[in-house]
Amino acid sequence: MKTFGTHNYYVYILTNKNHQVLYIGVTNELRSRIQQHINDAQTVKKTFAGRYNCIHLVYYERFDNVNDAIRREKELKGWKRERKEALINAVNPNWDFIVEQPE
Repeated sequence: MKTFGTHNYYVYILTNKNHQVLYIGVTNELRSRIQQHINDAQTVKKTFAGRYNCIHLVYYERFDNVNDAIRREKELKGWKRERKEALINAVNPNWDFIVEQPE
C-alpha cells in the first residue's frame, strides 16, 4: 500500500516473444497496464503493443514524479534501438521476462 503523499510512476519496456519489437510506455499501475497490453494482444489488437504482441516486461524504472517519468519516456523513445538494447542489457542481460512486477 502506498503511503499518503507518495506516488509510483513507471517507465517500462515490453518486447514480444522473439525480442523483435520494443514498446516503451509510462504508467502509475504497472501490473494492470501490462494486463491491458496482454488483453489487447489476445483480442482486438488495437494498440501497437497488442498488434506486435509486446507483452513481456524486460525493463522498468520507477519515479516519484509523473513529469520525470514522462520526460524519461520521451527520452527513451528518441533513442536508437541499439541504445535501448544496451540499457536493457545493463540490468537484464538475458532479457528475462520479468514475472514479478513491482506494486
